[in-house]
Amino acid sequence: MVAGGGRLGPEIWERFVELAGGSNARIVIIPTAGTEEEFPEGWPGFLPFQEAGAHNLRVLHTRSRDEADSESFAQVLRQATGVWIPGGRQWRLVDSYLNTRVHDELRALLERGGVVGGTSAGASIQAEFLVRGDPATNQIMVSPDYEEGFGFLTGTAVDQHLLTRARENDLWEVLQFRPHLLGIGLDEGTALVVRGDRAEVIGTSDVLFYLPSDLTRTPRIVKAGTVVDLADWSTNGSVAPVESSVGPDDHRSLR
Repeated sequence: MVAGGGRLGPEIWERFVELAGGSNARIVIIPTAGTEEEFPEGWPGFLPFQEAGAHNLRVLHTRSRDEADSESFAQVLRQATGVWIPGGRQWRLVDSYLNTRVHDELRALLERGGVVGGTSAGASIQAEFLVRGDPATNQIMVSPDYEEGFGFLTGTAVDQHLLTRARENDLWEVLQFRPHLLGIGLDEGTALVVRGDRAEVIGTSDVLFYLPSDLTRTPRIVKAGTVVDLADWSTNGSVAPVESSVGPDDHRSLR
């Protein structure tokens, strides 16, 4: 599950908890993209999960790659049924966890049927290609030292805060140099739930898909409530077609 940042509604939190096992979910939160270092029992980050019915909650956090690569540190993930990665800056997640034992355990969680979710930076990190990874600024789409994401969504680059921050055209820059990728743009308050080629949009806004083969440079707009087959672009037919006549320079009309 990848979410676009901002305020996420109860429908998103409840779906995540449901996918993680409902009231029996064992959820680990990895807040390392942010700047906090202490997560006491009353930490506000627990609240949306508790309101959605989950109570077995743990925090996993380190700034040390050596610790993240240790057996003792990563073992809590072996019992987890869901992992959530909050927002912040993507590069902090790369520095701490990329290609460590924690990263391996997150893959294993998905392979045994668990769910990995995240919002904002916690969404972008799940793609194969990492956008906005530069430590200096989040305005740089491609940073040579921070191009690799966790790779749970293979063949993709995921951007967030899309419409709210007028980022509708930014993913084309990435696809110009990485034409094998599918660009996914998530607006705030909205999430994409992916199982294989099946992707469902939930929340209050839209998800935009960017295909480098589209010479018109027109993103495909998918509204909340739609299920898309990413292999053939068919939908469940519950809303308007995903094809849009909006051009790449018509920012405001995407709303």
